[in-house]
Amino acid sequence: MPPVPSPTPLAGGTGRWLAPGGLVAAGLVVWEAAVRTAETPTWLLPAPSVVARTLWIDRGLLAGHATVTLAEIGIGFALALVLGVLLGAAIDASVVLARALYPLVVASQTVPIPALSPLLLIWLGHGLGPKVVVTALVAFFPIVVGTVDGLRATDREVLALLRSLGAGRWARFRLARLPQALPSVFSGARVAVAVSVIGAVFGELVGAEAGLGYLLTRSTAQFQTARVFAAIVVLSAIGIGLFALVALAERVLLPWRRWTTDDGTR
Repeated sequence: MPPVPSPTPLAGGTGRWLAPGGLVAAGLVVWEAAVRTAETPTWLLPAPSVVARTLWIDRGLLAGHATVTLAEIGIGFALALVLGVLLGAAIDASVVLARALYPLVVASQTVPIPALSPLLLIWLGHGLGPKVVVTALVAFFPIVVGTVDGLRATDREVLALLRSLGAGRWARFRLARLPQALPSVFSGARVAVAVSVIGAVFGELVGAEAGLGYLLTRSTAQFQTARVFAAIVVLSAIGIGLFALVALAERVLLPWRRWTTDDGTR
């Protein structure tokens, strides 16, 4: 049988989103009822309706800080993507580099990123630089791992066929290794773009003058808990939106990923 298209994220979309949407709605109803029944002070735990009202009232303030955070995320993620793919390709291409660099890449993830923020502030100043570096440090690891795993999983029979046809190393990389590695690269990029939101917030916790992380810190100190929750909602929306954009880019650039065989395997 010819291959049939697999269900897309939006195919049967209503059913796909009903379960999580219903769960979130139920949680918000329980939260609202519990806060109102217990008459919990707003500074301690605001009701969802109060958070929604704060989102609307402070929309200008939140949008301004979100713009700064988005810039940090975009630049940091782009830097992590370029460096991560290049480093992953270098690790796969050389046994010496793999033995020298891969352990260091793994070890880099054991360093507490918030502890680096004060040092980066000293070295790079109060501008965009420290936030971008922190975001890139958080985001690059899954991209490196995805690139290395994807390149190492290349079909050896395809490589042998290309070699028998006289294809050189670059041709084999361009025609076989890179196309087959791209799904793994995109898998790493989806994880990276989600955690890059966390990286940007980490970077804004020290020495920032704008950004949602800065707004979170300032609002917490002022007991503006509803604004804290509003900023968290905006950060979550940014993370979900960026994840969806990377997934969309994968579907556009790798159209064959939409297809499965009749037994469901890709």
